[in-house]
Amino acid sequence: MRAPLDDGAVPDLVAALGIPGLVDVHVHFMPHNVLDKVWAYFDAGGALLGRSWPITYRYDEDERIDRLRSLGLRAWTALCYPHKPGMAEWLNGWSLEFAARVPECVPTATFFPEPSAQRYVADALSAGARVFKAHVQVGRYDPRDPLLRPVWGLLADAQVPVVAHVGSGPAPGEFTGPGPFGAVLADFPRLVAVVAHMGMPEYAEFLDLAAAYDGVHLDTTMTFTDFTEAGSPYPRSLLSRLVDLQSRVVLGSDFPNIPHPYAHQLESLVRLDLGDDWLRAVCHDNGARLLGIPAP
Repeated sequence: MRAPLDDGAVPDLVAALGIPGLVDVHVHFMPHNVLDKVWAYFDAGGALLGRSWPITYRYDEDERIDRLRSLGLRAWTALCYPHKPGMAEWLNGWSLEFAARVPECVPTATFFPEPSAQRYVADALSAGARVFKAHVQVGRYDPRDPLLRPVWGLLADAQVPVVAHVGSGPAPGEFTGPGPFGAVLADFPRLVAVVAHMGMPEYAEFLDLAAAYDGVHLDTTMTFTDFTEAGSPYPRSLLSRLVDLQSRVVLGSDFPNIPHPYAHQLESLVRLDLGDDWLRAVCHDNGARLLGIPAP
């Protein structure tokens, strides 16, 4: 399979794989004022993250939507995440409204450890949310917080996936790493979880969790790219395990907050040389199943 070297070549990869489009489980759309603050965080990357982190797709909302469509994305998420109490419910209202007017966007929601979390997560599920976002690093909360137990229970019972940033990259937090989230999985073994960034840099440990729990998936977000390989390279000794877990690896990109073209994420997957069937599963089939995207 020929790796796409620029965004213009991405539709050619989609056609060569014989899939109806890409399904990306890790895309960010947010209210304008929130996204500005996220971009400011990355703009200060030298101080906060230890390296420069340019935003490749710093466009207005309509242009970002058009760009994803031109790349051949069939479905994507609108991942938002709160950093304080009283924010998640408002974000959920915005995200669900966004999905209602953008057909390719899967209805997305989030939460924070607060007394109202159980209520507004139940409300979001009733409103049609089909994927949630949990950002332990930015939120600086313990996923084992008692206020989140009813939330994990609701999601496990509904079998609605949660994209969870629980690895310690690009900067560790007090509650990142496999230990705290592993304890959540032990208490809620039916939880459908997508470990963002393959759990970077604790790749092996999160592979172990995926092997232990059938509901645990891994998304490719920024993993294997030149940017990430320079700081947190993926051990080549672990690649065979990604083949064994083929049905639970899903495409993620972090669009628009990425320091490289979208095509480079796909290029990095092609050059792993894990086979066309693996690429089809990762780029479309697994994500479509996980997010409930019907066959075309």
